[in-house]
Amino acid sequence: MINIGQNIKEELARQERTVSWLAKKLGCTRAVVYRIMGKNSIDTAMLSRISIVLERNFFIELSDEMGMRLNKRA
Repeated sequence: MINIGQNIKEELARQERTVSWLAKKLGCTRAVVYRIMGKNSIDTAMLSRISIVLERNFFIELSDEMGMRLNKRA
């Protein structure tokens, strides 16, 4: 299963952005961003905001994984 918090953390590093930068863009605190990055699931509204700020559609990654898991069941 995708660890969405880890993916967000990796994307932030790939873009050479700081937690402070993301927190400012999201209108929240650094503590909230660290909490998000420590989770393997988050609220879809927040994920949508993060996807827009980081210009990466994390929903596609989640959907792709779900598709693979469903195909394994068939």
